[in-house]
Amino acid sequence: MSRIPARALPLLAAAAATLVWSSAFAAVAHGLRAFAPGELALLRFGIASLALVVPVLTGAIRLPPRRDWPAVALLGFVGLTVYQLAFCQALTQASAGAVAVVIALAPGVTAAFAALRLRERLGRRALLGLTVAFGGALLAAAGSGRAITFEPRVLYALVAVLATSVYFVWQKPLLARTTPIGFTTLSIFFGTLGLLPFGRNLPHALALVPWPQLASAVYLGLVPTVLGYFAWNYALSRAPAARVSSFLYAQPLLAGVMAWAWLGQAPGALVLAGGALAIGGVVLTVSGRSIATPRAEHEPHPRLALCTCAAVLPRALIQIR
Repeated sequence: MSRIPARALPLLAAAAATLVWSSAFAAVAHGLRAFAPGELALLRFGIASLALVVPVLTGAIRLPPRRDWPAVALLGFVGLTVYQLAFCQALTQASAGAVAVVIALAPGVTAAFAALRLRERLGRRALLGLTVAFGGALLAAAGSGRAITFEPRVLYALVAVLATSVYFVWQKPLLARTTPIGFTTLSIFFGTLGLLPFGRNLPHALALVPWPQLASAVYLGLVPTVLGYFAWNYALSRAPAARVSSFLYAQPLLAGVMAWAWLGQAPGALVLAGGALAIGGVVLTVSGRSIATPRAEHEPHPRLALCTCAAVLPRALIQIR
């Protein structure tokens, strides 16, 4: 049996993360039958944090250097806490079809941030792949059977896109000094702390929750959160952010198939066609050239980069209010 080429491992990790994250859509829908969005998010990340405490205490997982903790805390808050809250708020305020279209911007926004922050350059085939994949995501959203009306409240989803794109891109300099597992673990800890104020009624909900919804929360905490983010951040530590994020375009098809198997929600023909088109675009992107241009002499310190991010993000939020 031939060994897997080392350069293929990050892409396989990104594919695995996309697969388990796609399963999270059905698990979240199932869990929301018993929990409020904030309660489910806190329970999910609380379970993930508890699962990671023992490996940290025993030394099996080494956390990043303490000098990087403020940067990891900010990234965990932006990429995990803000993303979870904005995404759930978008789903409760706007149609699912409209939210899906906005969330489909995430790989493109990540590619733009990677070009600005990391000097990643995409070849023509990769750019064509991103365009084709985005078109497939739009087609899948249009075939979801839900109305796509762009009321102002759908811009909560844009906040989620900005948050997750910042998390994906700004972590790469930190990953050069620590392990993906260590970074992911610490960011999950800080993301969980940020969710604490939004789960004040969680103890009451846990006393009444049926076991199937509790099982969904446990699954969300252990598989999409722990394993998914471990695999994703490993991929980001060894491959260009734009290429890795292109895998997210496959989510509409994968999530639709899993919702069909789990919840009996059969995907329509447009969803299947759009998902197939999105996967074709991902293949084009992955096979295209993506070059990270090295910076002159020294990489800016991650804290300086995150300060810049913290200055830019409020301006973006002001523009979409």
